[in-house]
Amino acid sequence: MRVAIEAASLALSSGGLSRYTSELSLALARCYPDDEFYLASDQPFRMPSVAPPNLKRGGGPQNALERRWWLWGLTREMRRLGADLVHGPDFAVPYISGRPSVLTLHDVSPWMNRSWHAGAARVRRRTPLLLEMGLATMVITPSEVVRKQAMDRFHLRPDRIVAIPEAAAPWMVGHALPCPPARSPYFLFVGTLEPRKNIHAVIDAWREVRRSHAVDLILAGRRRADFPPLPAESGLEVLGEVPDERLPALYSAALAFVYPSLYEGFGLPVLEAMQCGACVIASRAVAETAGDAAIYAASAAEIARSMRDLLEHPEAAAEWRVRSLARAREFTWERAAHATYEVYLEARRRFGR
Repeated sequence: MRVAIEAASLALSSGGLSRYTSELSLALARCYPDDEFYLASDQPFRMPSVAPPNLKRGGGPQNALERRWWLWGLTREMRRLGADLVHGPDFAVPYISGRPSVLTLHDVSPWMNRSWHAGAARVRRRTPLLLEMGLATMVITPSEVVRKQAMDRFHLRPDRIVAIPEAAAPWMVGHALPCPPARSPYFLFVGTLEPRKNIHAVIDAWREVRRSHAVDLILAGRRRADFPPLPAESGLEVLGEVPDERLPALYSAALAFVYPSLYEGFGLPVLEAMQCGACVIASRAVAETAGDAAIYAASAAEIARSMRDLLEHPEAAAEWRVRSLARAREFTWERAAHATYEVYLEARRRFGR
């Protein structure tokens, strides 16, 4: 099989969409060496590192007409590649196509609260039409929660939508070691700084705990334009985007990874933290991902209480680290690739019925 994967998300410098497209395409190429997988986009993007020979760079728009990428460009590129199927890993598939297509719907947050996604007007308009008109032959979600939400919101038949869990990248491995002596103990948040992540609850909880414990808070991730800059504050480090190679050490040495998001489709940073042996404090928005390996807290008061418990009971923290590592082992990109490939086959069977 020859598959075209739309790769605009790889133009992003960080975030879950980029991670999903990169790790899934790598795993598909590793698991199916006799097939060919092409990454194509109308935007410049970086190929995933250490790509197998059967994961290749496709082309982009060849003329002005093809700059209308979703209407003409991607469909024509599929024909040039001789692709049997197209996968849109970021809420979209071509508007006109003579091939089967698979759309990944990561969550339904763009339709839940407009303040969470001020710049998502195009997704809000486009994706429902693609689903309702049947232009996406099959749909993938990262969790059963999102699958059920999508069926309810977009009236999708159960046999047309499949939940396939994601995983932490295989290189995302740390060592469950205490914080390096050169720096103060710290709690950690990793992710895009945006309204939906409930970051102010983390900050308020940390401020309360800091009154009685010498502990810092590190925020790592790209700040979105709709999240106001945070003023300088003793003990608070806002790192911005962090290179991938630095993340495992950050996760591993943290007293806990704190992720009280108001809503998540999956919560990939939670698994990254767990795979690095970090304790996790999270909201129940990621319960399907974290299982019984996370301390659940969402309000500032709940988070502060959980932070204190870990600070004052290191033996309990050690137990949570063990749980984290065990939970992370339940998810792999190879499993995700095999399940995704089955969806590809089903899309080919269904196309044109």
